[in-house]
Amino acid sequence: MSEYNKDFVLVYGDAFVDYIANDRTNTSFTTFLGGATVNVAAGISRIGAPSSLITITGDDETSQFVRDELRTEGVNMDFAIITPEKRVCGVYVHLTEQCERIFKDYVDEAPDLQVAPEQLNEEAFKHASVFNVCSGTMFHPTALATTRKGVEMAKDKGVIIAIDANIRPLRWSSEDICRDTITSFFEDAHILKLTDEELFFLTQTNSIQEGIEKLNEFMVPIILITVGADGAYAVLNGETIHVPTQRVEAVDTTGAGDAFMAGVLRFVHFNGLPTTPDDLVRCVSFGNRLGAFAATKPGALTALPHYDEIKEWV
Repeated sequence: MSEYNKDFVLVYGDAFVDYIANDRTNTSFTTFLGGATVNVAAGISRIGAPSSLITITGDDETSQFVRDELRTEGVNMDFAIITPEKRVCGVYVHLTEQCERIFKDYVDEAPDLQVAPEQLNEEAFKHASVFNVCSGTMFHPTALATTRKGVEMAKDKGVIIAIDANIRPLRWSSEDICRDTITSFFEDAHILKLTDEELFFLTQTNSIQEGIEKLNEFMVPIILITVGADGAYAVLNGETIHVPTQRVEAVDTTGAGDAFMAGVLRFVHFNGLPTTPDDLVRCVSFGNRLGAFAATKPGALTALPHYDEIKEWV
């Protein structure tokens, strides 16, 4: 079985819910799925590729909402963990007088209940084309150990490993620990995706070229650096290609990076890891178009496209 005809893209990470204010009084809220992990898993499914999510939820109403919504999105939940005491992390999103969204309060009642390394199911990795992780849970010791175990299981099964930096600095005890932890995964990655700001932070450089030179020391086959309206820089075995994107009237860029990553992972699931500049440009161009599409709509998951909207790009 080759890496690009397996059953699904396997994603690991936390599920979140966003409690988004219904108006500027900020007194009533609507619950939405949230978090980069969920966005990518659901985003892949929306554009016609199978995805499976490893996460942990509880037995309460919010956890049931998360599981139901993910299944509605078409995300396989066979390898997700249910621990009754777990409570999904939430964030209250308020509206300002100018109708801009601000993250007001985080609610995390059970931060230490994480997927444990021994709860990872070998069957998930047997059937995965790609294993995708981000740094969103790596600050937690159990989640870090689970991420390392997942990477080892993916390597053992010949699964493509994709790392999306997705750094949340406030969740880390120090910048150095954050930097050292995330970069420790690079030597096992086949695909590494960062924003330009994350590139500068992790490499402690001030330019794209300098940052790429530092990252090339890790010998990652494919490095993707998103630069907003300017598209992305794609690095294939040390050679850098700039892939521009179409100009759009951006409304909200919140979900653009997740849409980009979903597009890249969909391409890799069906076509395998790009090995030529032409293949890589096709892959990244598709991701760019999805990111641009998402930026034209408000919200994160709510902005991600469905297959019918983008099928002519495939």
